[in-house]
Amino acid sequence: MTRYSALSLLKNAFSHHEAWAPAWRKAEPRDSYDVVIIGGGGHGLATAYYLAKVHGITNVAVLERGPIGLGNTGRNTTIVRSNYLWDESAALYEKALSLWEGLSQDLNYNTMFSQRGVLNLAHNHGDVLEAQRRVHALRLNGIDSEYLSRDEVKAFCPIIDIRPDVRYPVWGGTLQRRGGSARHDAVAWGFARAASERGVDICERCEVQGIRREGGKVVGVETSKGYIKAGKVGIVTAGHSGVVAAMADIRLPVESHPLQALVSEPVKPIIDCVVMSNAVHVYVSQSDKGELVIGAGVDAYTSYAQRGSFHVIEHQMGALLELFPIFSRMRMLRQWGGIVDVTPDASPIIGKTPVDNLFINCGWGTGGFKATPGSGWVFAHTLATGQPHAINAPFALSRFETGKLIDEHGAAAVAH
Repeated sequence: MTRYSALSLLKNAFSHHEAWAPAWRKAEPRDSYDVVIIGGGGHGLATAYYLAKVHGITNVAVLERGPIGLGNTGRNTTIVRSNYLWDESAALYEKALSLWEGLSQDLNYNTMFSQRGVLNLAHNHGDVLEAQRRVHALRLNGIDSEYLSRDEVKAFCPIIDIRPDVRYPVWGGTLQRRGGSARHDAVAWGFARAASERGVDICERCEVQGIRREGGKVVGVETSKGYIKAGKVGIVTAGHSGVVAAMADIRLPVESHPLQALVSEPVKPIIDCVVMSNAVHVYVSQSDKGELVIGAGVDAYTSYAQRGSFHVIEHQMGALLELFPIFSRMRMLRQWGGIVDVTPDASPIIGKTPVDNLFINCGWGTGGFKATPGSGWVFAHTLATGQPHAINAPFALSRFETGKLIDEHGAAAVAH
């Protein structure tokens, strides 16, 4: 692969940028691999990359039923943060954030990671107490966090409406300055390119149709391009995790829901941070193209539909205007939906399954994008060694039998 640099940019300018090599090899699946990863989203590609880079396992295939980046990786609001309350979640997301901070250099690909700060608003006395509790918990775990008064919120994000007579007055908020956003497409493409460069086969339009077992263990997968023998298989298919796991007769404690988001018409820079509110339930940032990126919670119904509904959009617009009346005349440009898999405790499942040589990484709900590099890093360790890393050990599937849950439904600052 061509290494991207100022020199290579200048060199290719003379050919009108028509001589660039493809970002990754368009591989066709071989007969067998040491590891087969089902799912070519950010988490699956990150897993393949860290298998090759950290553990030296390059006989790996990533199987994706469509083109790279068209699943949940390309259908989210690109927010990155690690301000989770519980110790187990904080460790996992902080590992991800530490990897985000050097990811562009590591992949030799600009992921457009912008540490513009993530601001979570408090709207009443209860919110203030919870926010201050979160700040102290994060600091005890060595994670940056600070509490801002109402005036400090206004100074940090001047366009927020902090008048005391509005329906949801702003009392204050928490700020993680190291948080921010990244470009979702660039993350998928960067991991795909870096994994391919290290020898990983990325097989697009290769749908997994069955998981073959012999003697109680997985030996390979049936695909639309034929049977592939595998030493180990990792399922990383987000909203379709339950469908794929059922191929091995495993019933997962997950539900799949649509999660809708939308963007506005592009405008000049007006908001240079990420703002989130649990009470109003909206989160908003501005992309490099000038669009407002707006999201909220999951739809109440279960579905595999990647489309939206008017009542959800109406709710998001109403919530946005509660905080930012200045946006009242903006027009919305486009809308999309992703499919998220939600567990009973709103925390992921990362580890072994009851079937030997079959591993799973799922249940990220609405918080999967921010965890992408950390998820891939710990899952690669689990696949390589057969045992979980200390960071993902608490997120085993068996916790739903023991009752040792990591309840992030109310602890995630917003249900996101």
